[in-house]
Amino acid sequence: MARILGIDYGTKRVGLAATDTLQIIASPLETVHAKDVLTYLKAYVQREPVEAFVLGMPKRLSGEATDATQHVVGFQRKLLKEFPGIPVHIIDERFTSKMAQQAMLAGGLKKKDRQDKGTVDRLSAAIILQSYLESRSI
Repeated sequence: MARILGIDYGTKRVGLAATDTLQIIASPLETVHAKDVLTYLKAYVQREPVEAFVLGMPKRLSGEATDATQHVVGFQRKLLKEFPGIPVHIIDERFTSKMAQQAMLAGGLKKKDRQDKGTVDRLSAAIILQSYLESRSI
């Protein structure tokens, strides 16, 4: 089976996660600079078959768009243009950064490691992707 990639898009950094080939578990993959993410994804897709992208969409608690929403929508358009054969699924990303912080704390990461925003972005992408995987099995 092909992998599914999870994306936590930010204007500076992009957290990435990938499933195993059986599409059961989401694992943090990489954090890349936003300007390099399409190049990274093109190289990844050439190395590994990718079935779909799962993109976290930022929303307020009320469900309304945030200031970051327009950037993510723009990135979604770029993904669809660059990878026309790969669907892009949207997942609500509310609380993923908080959940990533809590997971790192529960996992015993040192304070210095928990403050690394790249680690938070990768874990957020994995949480977004795992949420998608769980929603498919319901």
